[in-house]
Amino acid sequence: MSKKDQGQGRDLKVRVKTGKGRKLSSKLWLERQLNDPYVARAKREGFRSRAAFKLMEIDDKAHILKKGARVVDLGAAPGGWSQIAAKRVEAPARGRVVAIDLLPMEPVAGVDFMQLDFLDHDALEKLKAMLGGPADVVLSDMAANATGHARTDHLKIMALVELAADFAREVLAPGGSFLGKVLQGGTEATLLAALKRDYANVKHIKPPASRADSAELYLLATGFRG
Repeated sequence: MSKKDQGQGRDLKVRVKTGKGRKLSSKLWLERQLNDPYVARAKREGFRSRAAFKLMEIDDKAHILKKGARVVDLGAAPGGWSQIAAKRVEAPARGRVVAIDLLPMEPVAGVDFMQLDFLDHDALEKLKAMLGGPADVVLSDMAANATGHARTDHLKIMALVELAADFAREVLAPGGSFLGKVLQGGTEATLLAALKRDYANVKHIKPPASRADSAELYLLATGFRG
């Protein structure tokens, strides 16, 4: 290979020019998307988002999405996690997956979707009716809109995961599992204490599909005591 060829092959990244009216943050985000192998793989394999691979990698180790399980996916849009859950629990033939989000979501095969706030007073009853019983797994990949202020963003996402954990406590069957997104910087002591009280095992996980420069982690609690 000539030096010219070597030089041409050294940097294959797509670079985006900072055009008029385009913020640097938007430029960097677009470059990261265009060069992200998980984004390309998600498009190739028909997944709604790269986040599908995070759940896939977590479940490959934790095995919480068992065939025939009943699953709740909180903050489900655009549906990447719901796609993985439906496939692994074999919904609707054997398992059930109910997805909830404030935003609309295009239909996902094998998934029942409700566009509502999971904190609504009647959300629990609607969910249980759709599931046909208590849940085996509650998933939450929810994240509040970022403000750019690290401490504020941390507090907002922790508030969401605490609400999701409270919801899981109301709908899970004994032995069930809860998986929720948190941020590095320390899970609140009160939440950890509550989860350790209610579940047999609690741990943090950062799957390979979670970007190395991202502060996100996942909190996995298994063996719900009921």
